[in-house]
Amino acid sequence: MTDGDGVVADIRESLAHAVRRLEDAGVADEALATFTTPKRILFVQRAPVMLPVGRVWPLGVLLLGRDGSLHATGTVTRAVPPGYPGYQSPGVEVRRGYRAAAHAGRFEAGDTVNFDTAEIAIDAVDDASSPLFVDAGVARVRWNPTHPSQSRPLDAYLADRVGLLVEPPGTVG
Repeated sequence: MTDGDGVVADIRESLAHAVRRLEDAGVADEALATFTTPKRILFVQRAPVMLPVGRVWPLGVLLLGRDGSLHATGTVTRAVPPGYPGYQSPGVEVRRGYRAAAHAGRFEAGDTVNFDTAEIAIDAVDDASSPLFVDAGVARVRWNPTHPSQSRPLDAYLADRVGLLVEPPGTVG
């Protein structure tokens, strides 16, 4: 086993431990989806829809799947009726469109839906654009891509983020 293989094994072990801790605590997860525009039918353009891909826990800049997979955080919306156009601003209308696409998907009413994410290949964590990288044999999480020097070791990052979901601030234990 090379040193790189050891780091990958350590990452997988850390992620598996985080998944077990979240499952044991019964922390609610969120939907992971792809945003797609269906093909035209008889020259009629159909509305965009979000299709379920899996379930994840939001951990800051990372989304952790129940299977130990990782995604970089993307865009978030809710699966709720979109309401009527208000023509207030383009940004408001874009978000309304996202809600409509999530509502048209196969999600529970009110479910939080994560989409436009990038899967992080754990076997190739040397990608400079990924929030997860290896430095001096230690897996680290970069939470601000404009300041790559601001990072934390993966284990400490997971402990903090999972701890916030397991025991949210202000709860009495």
